Amino acid sequence: MFTATTEMKLYTKTGDDGSTGLFGGGRVRKDHARIEAYGTVDEANAAIGLAAVACGPGPCAAIGEVLHTIQGRLFDLGADLATPHGAPHEEKVRRVAQGDVAELERWIDQFDGDNVPLRTFVLPGGTEAAARLHFARTVVRRAERATLRLSAEEPVGEFVVPVLNRLGDLLFAMARAANRLSGVEDVPWNP
Repeated sequence: MFTATTEMKLYTKTGDDGSTGLFGGGRVRKDHARIEAYGTVDEANAAIGLAAVACGPGPCAAIGEVLHTIQGRLFDLGADLATPHGAPHEEKVRRVAQGDVAELERWIDQFDGDNVPLRTFVLPGGTEAAARLHFARTVVRRAERATLRLSAEEPVGEFVVPVLNRLGDLLFAMARAANRLSGVEDVPWNP
């Protein structure tokens, strides 16, 4: 994990030409597929932060606690995406692994276990927490698509896409659980 050892200014001016530095060296344009992928993961992290705030304290506080843990994991995933394979100092980056996928699956089982089985599609809504969780889910799905575009151009970690895929599933299960725990029914889609 990266630890800052010296004070850093917020602005460096090095990106004024439209480029940004990658961990381990090298610069790419800010619209490069790698930047789009980890930038969208960062956006997902912010959306998850909004959901976490809406979850606690209250009936869905346990969801908020897991969301805070996930936010830290997304920093690891972002660092994984920001570090091309074979880059200098690659050993300092925690690559996401099968254990991360398994952890997400355990949380899916935990939060979806008491949800009523789905009989129809549900609309994002019900409680504010559920709506924010659904919003976060859509941003995670966009991060997953951006990562797939990157993977068509350059190698990405074996478990990055599965982690994003499971995270989208988890956020859906959590949104339904947030409604259930608040005594609010999911909003069914009536075609």
